Amino acid sequence: MTVLGSGRLTIERAKGIIFDLEEVQISKEASKKVERSYHMLTKALASKKLIYGVSTGFGKLCDHPIPPQQQRQLQENLLKSDAVGVGEPLPDAASRAALLFRLNSLLKGYSGVRKEVVHYLAELLNHKVYPVIPSKGSVGSSGDLAPLAHLALILIGEGEGKLDGKVLPGEEVLRRLRLEPLQLEPKEGLALINGTQASLAVGFIAFIRAQNLLEDAKLLSAMALETYGGRLEPFDEELHRVRPHPGQIAVAARIREILQGSRLIERNESVQDPYCLRCVPQVLGASQDALEFVKEKIEIEMNSATDNPLIFPETGQVLTGGNFHGQPLALA
Repeated sequence: MTVLGSGRLTIERAKGIIFDLEEVQISKEASKKVERSYHMLTKALASKKLIYGVSTGFGKLCDHPIPPQQQRQLQENLLKSDAVGVGEPLPDAASRAALLFRLNSLLKGYSGVRKEVVHYLAELLNHKVYPVIPSKGSVGSSGDLAPLAHLALILIGEGEGKLDGKVLPGEEVLRRLRLEPLQLEPKEGLALINGTQASLAVGFIAFIRAQNLLEDAKLLSAMALETYGGRLEPFDEELHRVRPHPGQIAVAARIREILQGSRLIERNESVQDPYCLRCVPQVLGASQDALEFVKEKIEIEMNSATDNPLIFPETGQVLTGGNFHGQPLALA
């Protein structure tokens, strides 16, 4: 069981939830934050304040007021109109990752949703429901609108989800979980789809695979050195200290660690080994540095509020901005 909302979500904790299917629990602290932002949004709406996507239309209709009696329908219409993805569904791991990251973002308490919304997302995770999310079609510059709309449809009893290996209609998924379809409140449709969590999910899976491949490459390089009877000299700490790229230093240290006590190295009498052995720290180290950059961006994004507008109960402000934009993840 991993408690969400009481601290930062780390790569390791996310791996446990996504790949090892650990269950999640929402912390009391996060639940209170969610409630505070929802009550503040309700208060702002009661004061007749125009709030983008809540009491106004979307995009170029941002100056078009939506009367209170239509604001709930607006949110449902948003999910249905944006769920237009095509192609093969995302893999189950990516679907589960998107669920986790959307939940964790809402738990920051800046999105103005009810605690029922985060409870439903946690229930989908804990019952191992995989929303069917088509892999093509999005607007990454405005958030992952299409894929996240497919994810969110299950909450209102629409769309499809995989449960116990079977693809079922959203309504049937909820019935088996003994949940009623949610009636969305103002802002909740927008909060569920306006973010980067589908891009983040796909990127996270790629990052974990790349990490595994990099470790395999270090092990294979050490095996190649033993097969050739190569020298440890190119992995000497002093040599890498004078070109101190962190990844290069780390890879050299890892090779020394793997080969500690080996009786198969230092058998070749050549003055120096071939490039493919000598340059292992420089080549794999560059990859390691690149992955560290990706890791930094992923960890920041996993712990961010990414929809728009955002509600700040501490200051009483409702701020519109562009935290949904996918450029930081796209470059990584």
